[in-house]
Amino acid sequence: MSLGCKKFNMDPKKGIEFLVSHGRLKKEEEDVAQFLYRGEGLNKTAIGDYLGEKNEFNEGVLKSFVALHDFTDLILVQALRQFLWSFRLPGEAQKIDRMMECFAQRYCQINPDIFTNTDTCYVLSFAIIMLNTSLHNPSVKDKPTVEQFIGMNRGINNGGDIPKELLVSLYNSIQAEPFKIPEDDGNDLMHTFFNPDKEGWLLKQGGRYKTWKRRWFILNDNCLYYFEFTTDKEPRGIIPLENVQIRLTTDRNKPNAFEIFASRGGEVIKACKTDADGRVVEGNHSVYRMSAGGEEERDAWVKCLRASISHSPFYELLASRKKQATGKT
Repeated sequence: MSLGCKKFNMDPKKGIEFLVSHGRLKKEEEDVAQFLYRGEGLNKTAIGDYLGEKNEFNEGVLKSFVALHDFTDLILVQALRQFLWSFRLPGEAQKIDRMMECFAQRYCQINPDIFTNTDTCYVLSFAIIMLNTSLHNPSVKDKPTVEQFIGMNRGINNGGDIPKELLVSLYNSIQAEPFKIPEDDGNDLMHTFFNPDKEGWLLKQGGRYKTWKRRWFILNDNCLYYFEFTTDKEPRGIIPLENVQIRLTTDRNKPNAFEIFASRGGEVIKACKTDADGRVVEGNHSVYRMSAGGEEERDAWVKCLRASISHSPFYELLASRKKQATGKT
């Protein structure tokens, strides 16, 4: 099961397929939903991505997943806290729409006397999420007042107003305690990648086999990390930007290619990567070749990479001693 969880965290669809093929899960919406709801060893970003996918099976899993939540006698903000803690809300608007629609239907099913219809619950849920951002995001200077929150939600209850005391209680709850955003397993490296110097997709040429593969790159702390998927918990490889240089290069099929290469010929870049079995191994490359989607993007990467390169004085001292030892000048 542990290997299946790791595969799910790297690629949710392939992870579920792996678990089903090995008899650890049934290819049934309810069984997969139970697996995601338990969440043991699962990346909550990956859970959110899987639940938000638009196909018949995933949508069935989403409905079964939401049905596992018991919102009985909870005010809306309490139900939202429970729901949004079970996965990390994805960024795509269409995925969020499907998830919040299922949430509203489930909440109204369990608490039928609060709202006249699910649309009211849906709209108010979004209003609460937006209020949470406005009240607790430091970049938002003008914080909405309770009167403004009430005014924003006039007429949403099938043309009528939601009781003022309910809106005030929702506002006070969010003001006193923001939503807790689920953090993924602390054993991963994701805390390293807050506010990266640069991130984005690049093509990377393989070392042994000169094929090109699309990888997600993150530049931070004088290191270049690359991942197979944006939801991966750990990078496939790490390239320390120490005693290296950057140059543009020509490639017959990749006009926007560039290289990271060791400053001194014959030296190996002190990089590492994970092999097919998940073991960390040292790289033995003196050159890494990447390609961007366009000239402007390539130049932006080259500029950021050059700004991140550091040089070790010990490296220069060692290189000098090697020259002396070999009699080279």
